Amino acid sequence: MILIDTHTHLFLEEFNSDVSETIARAIASDVKYFIIPNIDSSSVEPMMNLCNNNKDVCFPAIGLHPGSVKNDYQNELDVVESFLKKEKFVAIGEIGIDLYWDKTFINEQIEAFKIQLLLAKEYDLPVIIHSRNSLNEIIKIMNDKTFDGIKAVFHCFPGSLEQALFLTKKGYKLGIGGVATYKNSGLVKVINEIPLEHIVLETDSPYLPPVPHRGKRNESAYIKIIAEFIASIKSCTIEEVAQITTANACFLFNLKIDII
Repeated sequence: MILIDTHTHLFLEEFNSDVSETIARAIASDVKYFIIPNIDSSSVEPMMNLCNNNKDVCFPAIGLHPGSVKNDYQNELDVVESFLKKEKFVAIGEIGIDLYWDKTFINEQIEAFKIQLLLAKEYDLPVIIHSRNSLNEIIKIMNDKTFDGIKAVFHCFPGSLEQALFLTKKGYKLGIGGVATYKNSGLVKVINEIPLEHIVLETDSPYLPPVPHRGKRNESAYIKIIAEFIASIKSCTIEEVAQITTANACFLFNLKIDII
């Protein structure tokens, strides 16, 4: 069985003392590969160092997180584009709009998101979308024909069943992680109704750990807990969840890996 964590920030300081052990624990739990989304210019170097030191299992994405969008966002996007020209990435991300913490730079967030969608088209890469309290705004933007044909995953999918059905009909993937195990998340209905072919697994570690680890540092080994949770909802085996979601991740990120 092979599982993929399609969203983990293993380069953050929370893992400074034990990142090798964390990766080893994940691999021992059948989580063999990791997609590593960027945050902003300050995180590119540690992210690239992590991926270069673990080339066979860690695959980097490059982007500007909406929480890091300020007045200088164009300078940040220049950094993104400069790395796209010289390094190989599996996605543009983590990008999007976040209206949960602060709406001060909403216009800048929207502009930065649109620019990065265009970069995804230019470089033929999928996007990893952060949509906290902003799913309708993001859907409206992506409905513009300018962005037709872009492959995307809605990271930590926050929406309703109706929104999930709309997005999956357009071919987008839903990132399901530890939040699904929280009692009031509302995601059980989504998971029950949406076919596995539209789902990828993620942790967002070190954040949002699944039950029973809530309140502690999240890590990629917990993907197995999420897979088991989905299997219980869909009355299938964890092996089936692994096989389909891993194939989905390989398709989305164009991963050339052995998943047999």
